[in-house]
Amino acid sequence: MKSIVDESSKVMVQGITGNEGRFHTEAMLQYGTKIVAGVTPGKGGEQVCGIPVYNTVAEAVSYHGVDTSIVFVPARFARGAAIEAIEAGLRMIVVITEMIPQKDSIEFIAMADKRGTVIIGPNTPGIIVPPKKMKVGIMPSQFFKPGVVGVVSRSGTLTYEIALHISNAGLGQSACLGIGGDAIVGLDFIKVLEMFREDEETRSVVLIGEVGGTAEETAARYISETKYPKPVVAYIAGRSAPPEKRMGHAGAIVMGNMGTAQSKIDAFIAAGVAVADKPSDIVKLLETVSI
Repeated sequence: MKSIVDESSKVMVQGITGNEGRFHTEAMLQYGTKIVAGVTPGKGGEQVCGIPVYNTVAEAVSYHGVDTSIVFVPARFARGAAIEAIEAGLRMIVVITEMIPQKDSIEFIAMADKRGTVIIGPNTPGIIVPPKKMKVGIMPSQFFKPGVVGVVSRSGTLTYEIALHISNAGLGQSACLGIGGDAIVGLDFIKVLEMFREDEETRSVVLIGEVGGTAEETAARYISETKYPKPVVAYIAGRSAPPEKRMGHAGAIVMGNMGTAQSKIDAFIAAGVAVADKPSDIVKLLETVSI
């Protein structure tokens, strides 16, 4: 996924002095991610895992040439953190924080679009690129192996489970990206499919969707209308989801006839995308396509 992140990316952790920030900074460093700075207002001058902490994003950028950020700050501060990173000119921001008010997400995602900054999330596990040994996220890295399958998902835990099946089958992953489980997110399925289309290391794509919204139906239409050149297989979670009850993620809710698992499955089948009945069947479907 060279278009948005690679081994040369210089990563900053916003909220590095909190428990989540500290834990995942250490995990990302151990995996190989080039983390060069942290930011926590009022904690400038401290160090976390040997990484210098600054009071502002602008300071971190001026000293280290940061181009990527991962945000662990509480929901009420997430809007301000994202806007500060956008104004500092970062090219990519991964927003791990969940429960951000939708109006806040709409505001900083719109601002990012205007400034050319890529937003992954909110409420995302982030991105991991096994061939480059780098991740900007919270994925348990032991489930991922270098390989040829691109994975894009709305669910963190399903990403880990399906990635493990792919790893055990010896196929591995070129990159895995969680677009986020909220109703309002930055990168969507289509934008990630376009990245995988251009990525020479990706030979097939696994798309993991869930109930709620119409992102999967839109992706199916894109695959069909553009005659997407790489094989895509899918899994849709929530086949037994009751109507008008939110299922875990803020965006996973069926309203009326919109966003049902069956409508998404039907859309993919109509687009020529094979849909697995359960996560473990993904590998069988991958083995049926030419990868």
